[in-house]
Amino acid sequence: MSRYEVWAPEAALVEVEVEGSRFHLEPAPGRPGWWHGTAPAGDYAYRLDGGPPLPDPRSPRQPSGPDGPSRAVDHGAFRWSDTSWRGRPLPGAVLYELHVGTFTPAGTFDAAAERLDHLVELGVDFVELMPVCPFPGRHGWGYDGVSLWAVHEPYGGPEGLKRFVDTAHRKGLGVVLDVVHNHLGPSGNHLPAFGPYFTDRHHTPWGSAVNLDAPGSDEVRAYLIGSALAWLRDYRIDGLRLDAVHALADDRALHFLEQLATEVDRLAVTTNRPLFLVAESDRNDPHTTTPRDAGGQGLAAQWSDDFHHALHTALTGESQGYYADFAAAPFATLAKVLTRGWFHDGGFSSFRGRSHGRPFPPSRGHRLLGYLQTHDQIGNRALGDRLSASLAPGRLAAGAALVLTSPFTPMLFMGEEWGAGTPWQYFTDHTDPALAEAVRRGRRREFAEHGWQAEDVPDPQAPQTVHVSTLDWGEPAQQPHAALLAWYRLLLRLRRTHPELCDPDLAAVRVAHDEERRWLVVHRGPYRVAVNLGDADPCPVPLGAPYAESLAVFGSCEPDGESLLLGPDSAAVVRTG
Repeated sequence: MSRYEVWAPEAALVEVEVEGSRFHLEPAPGRPGWWHGTAPAGDYAYRLDGGPPLPDPRSPRQPSGPDGPSRAVDHGAFRWSDTSWRGRPLPGAVLYELHVGTFTPAGTFDAAAERLDHLVELGVDFVELMPVCPFPGRHGWGYDGVSLWAVHEPYGGPEGLKRFVDTAHRKGLGVVLDVVHNHLGPSGNHLPAFGPYFTDRHHTPWGSAVNLDAPGSDEVRAYLIGSALAWLRDYRIDGLRLDAVHALADDRALHFLEQLATEVDRLAVTTNRPLFLVAESDRNDPHTTTPRDAGGQGLAAQWSDDFHHALHTALTGESQGYYADFAAAPFATLAKVLTRGWFHDGGFSSFRGRSHGRPFPPSRGHRLLGYLQTHDQIGNRALGDRLSASLAPGRLAAGAALVLTSPFTPMLFMGEEWGAGTPWQYFTDHTDPALAEAVRRGRRREFAEHGWQAEDVPDPQAPQTVHVSTLDWGEPAQQPHAALLAWYRLLLRLRRTHPELCDPDLAAVRVAHDEERRWLVVHRGPYRVAVNLGDADPCPVPLGAPYAESLAVFGSCEPDGESLLLGPDSAAVVRTG
């Protein structure tokens, strides 16, 4: 016999259905709203007040997809091969964002694990997996996931994820998992049938908010925190990336993020492993990553779109949408971000039509993730075009140099390291025809408002959209991809061997630049990271001290006393002295 329990506070009758047979559950004493009981083991579902069978909200496995029956998982049965892994802290690390379904043609955990040697040779420290909770169909980004305790079966299910983590740890790589707490997908979300998991007190871009502060929210918070801890405990994940935390509407005195961070820290003590949380937030509020004993929420780090936007505008010249704030003087903007963390630190944002942000503490540069490309910044473009589709290898190399020698915690997006020629487009596999058509039309309507022809916007439901978004592993051995890959490996090696190049103290960073001639030099102790983003003639770039030696050069670079003659679309890391 197996024990079953479920929170269904509004139900008068709760049954568990196991392999077609129904068994009544009883109210659990001292646990308002909870029902419990025993029944035979097997695939199961719950029926509320005689209604249809529904998957367990805490289901650890959905073998037939989000709408099918649930299945128990014995987490203790998995044989972990690497018992020596004790984790590693986030400061000083480099992350690599990876989508399981398009990292390899097979699109599984096992296939991705076979490519981990590439990441070891590259020199990154953590693999950051995009969301892996179940969603309809086979293909998707993962942000429409449901069943927040389960793993997408087409990727390999719970056992596949454990094998991936085990292999990564054995090779010295940590694993970060992207989780979504701010909404659930539009298909397969059965939580509202069980209780007040959502509330109309707040509204989000996805509709009613997850209930973090209305009646019943204690259990909803416990549900989300329990899911987060299960990834870290049962799957031995090392850290979690929290999607769009600015959409977690919570008016309680103890914010959900602070409560979650407290519980994660408690688990870290219990497991004797460093565990951490990284937020995606557009608030530019240092409170998110300020330690709790200093009055903050205590998360380890947060994504920095300001650094991305500043770097993107300097490299591409784009100025539409939210890039407008950064494009007026992109080199000055980039200099500010490199020395002060955020561009929007309390000043006016023309894109928002109001002031935005607060100053960032200069000693905490490692608490900001810096990146040149991400799944969002590529996939949310109409064609899902990477920077490599429009920029020369030299300019990509310059962007990489500024990311990988920055005072921030760097993150790469899969394939970036060789300038992948494949796009990364928005794709779905909704099994509901009406929802599929709504997504297709909505995507095309959105970009039609920005001048795109509908037929030019890829169909999210088309298998071809997934196919063209899958990495081509033949590219890294070909030029110009091989040269760019060698450049990334060199920069990562320099970051590991020269502490000044990963010093997180923003106050120690100096930046010189020329907006008109389009060069910029970052001072990192005795080292200089110089880039020329012009496309005409070589130009002299001042070092501010006598040149000593070149550590890395992409393009053309000739030292001349206290300056470099740097060619167009070139980058160099040199030592002065």
